Amino acid sequence: MITKANRNDKDRVVELLALSFKDNLSVAYLTGAGAGADRRTRRLMAYAFELCLRFGAVWLTEKKDGCALVFYPHLKGFSVFAIWLDAKLLFGVIGLSRLSRVLRREKLIALQHPDSAFCYLWFIGVNPWVQKRGIGAELLAEVVSESVAAGLPVYLETSTLKNVPWYEKRGFTAFYQLDLGYPLFFLKKEAG
Repeated sequence: MITKANRNDKDRVVELLALSFKDNLSVAYLTGAGAGADRRTRRLMAYAFELCLRFGAVWLTEKKDGCALVFYPHLKGFSVFAIWLDAKLLFGVIGLSRLSRVLRREKLIALQHPDSAFCYLWFIGVNPWVQKRGIGAELLAEVVSESVAAGLPVYLETSTLKNVPWYEKRGFTAFYQLDLGYPLFFLKKEAG
């Protein structure tokens, strides 16, 4: 069973995502490597949790061994809360030394997103010790079901090549690839 997470689930979701994305190239591009990388990764996941809790959805399995973070960019708008979160991301995760390349990356990603409303599957993670048991597929099905009900397409990126056929098997189409020193694959599933 998949349920929507609440604020009390934040630590568990951050832990799941930090475990799931420990060696992820796309996450490392944002957080940097070396001393403090794990701490910055956890801060990134906390940022994503807060943003998705407020402007999207955070899905969690019943056993709390998998989660999905969905963001609806069209809901974010301008708010003091969003500015505060973005400032925490800048100073606690990205840092000024990586800012220009991260902004360039985000601009290139945004060019592949539609101008209309869409569902952005930001993170989907399963505890590494229980992967390959259908938990991720169950989470993805919930995200897709919600987006279909809302009439929204689902967009996502992955830097893990083996994830591409996994998403394609579930109805997604790979439509673009970006080279950032690592490959970033873009996938989408139309609404309907």
